[in-house]
Amino acid sequence: MEPVEEFTKVESIFVRKRNALMVRGQFTPIFTDYYIHLMENKLRHKEQLDTIIKDKLAFLTLHLVARPWAETIAWTVSLRAPRVNFFVTGSSVEESITGHLFTENVKETDRNILYSQTLVKDAEGRKSTVELEDNDPAHWMETYYAQSEQRPARAFRLADENFVLIAAQPDCDLEWLEALTTDDVEKIMEQEQTKVLETRKFRFHCGCAPERFLPALGQYKDNKEELFQGDPAVEITCPRCGSKHVITPDML
Repeated sequence: MEPVEEFTKVESIFVRKRNALMVRGQFTPIFTDYYIHLMENKLRHKEQLDTIIKDKLAFLTLHLVARPWAETIAWTVSLRAPRVNFFVTGSSVEESITGHLFTENVKETDRNILYSQTLVKDAEGRKSTVELEDNDPAHWMETYYAQSEQRPARAFRLADENFVLIAAQPDCDLEWLEALTTDDVEKIMEQEQTKVLETRKFRFHCGCAPERFLPALGQYKDNKEELFQGDPAVEITCPRCGSKHVITPDML
């Protein structure tokens, strides 16, 4: 068996004559680390939900590569049925992607919504909200591009955990873009004139640690009993990735 690469390499490719940007990656490294993360934190999701969050991890990574380097982007999707919230966030600067899903204490909604937040250091952030018609992350991506990016895009899942995003550029051949099938996408490098613009690499990584939660617990420094209530420690769950961290009184 071939060893799994440590990072997912994501290529940004310009499709000449069609005036489209194709971003593609093979996501086994990220998915492998994701499953190790679940195992280490004793987390387990239903297959349907697990597939959706993996798709979201992949598609947000592709979107990050299609965007400028300095951005950190977070997507939250709230589904009506099943009632669940998905959260994924990533950064090209940190070359990382992470995510978590919530099935308990989820507020009931009357529609499916994607909330997007983009942060850039020393600049004003951007937020957008997109209504979703179904439970397919590929369609979510296309809807997001049409409404928030205001340009057409297509999202594809290929064999062997390969994912592709193709986004329109100025003077794009929109008829070609809209007619693309999965088979067409698999043959683009053979049948179209292309140029690789850049390659970025990503891994599944949050960076959370017990120390990162201590500032928020500073209010209990002089009243530890209120927090611990006689217990030797408390467990805190990272809202970004679901990792569990143990905090003891001597850490405050």
